[in-house]
Amino acid sequence: MQPIERLFHAVLFEVLAISLSIVGLMVFTDHPVTKLSGTMITVATIAMVWNMVFNALFDRLIPGKREERSFMTRIMQVIGFEGGLLLITVPLMAWMLSVGLWEAFAMDISVTLFITVYAFIFNYCYDHLRAAILRHRQGNAGHDHLPV
Repeated sequence: MQPIERLFHAVLFEVLAISLSIVGLMVFTDHPVTKLSGTMITVATIAMVWNMVFNALFDRLIPGKREERSFMTRIMQVIGFEGGLLLITVPLMAWMLSVGLWEAFAMDISVTLFITVYAFIFNYCYDHLRAAILRHRQGNAGHDHLPV
């Protein structure tokens, strides 16, 4: 992927993730959409920054080729990332939505589980749609098709 497509992929992923998270929280809570929107945009922004910070620190702590990391190392990386993110976002969500820590934790865990499944589905669909578009473009390369 070229940098512009990576940017498109990341923005599309985040816009859909935030939108779907807001809709899900609207269905299961009684919080107004304005508060949920602000909260989810803030949480997504923190997650992106935390991702860069955490993974830079993790790469220093666990040197070597990333593709050679063991399954257990990858599990520890995910647990460390998500655990750190929860420590940051649960109190923030509690404050922004005026709820207790337990309710904020339950909402945050729900969003985290949703995002995990969503990321799998989104990337699967994106990759297959991208491949189909590229095949279509390659099949039409060199052919001038005028609209009828």
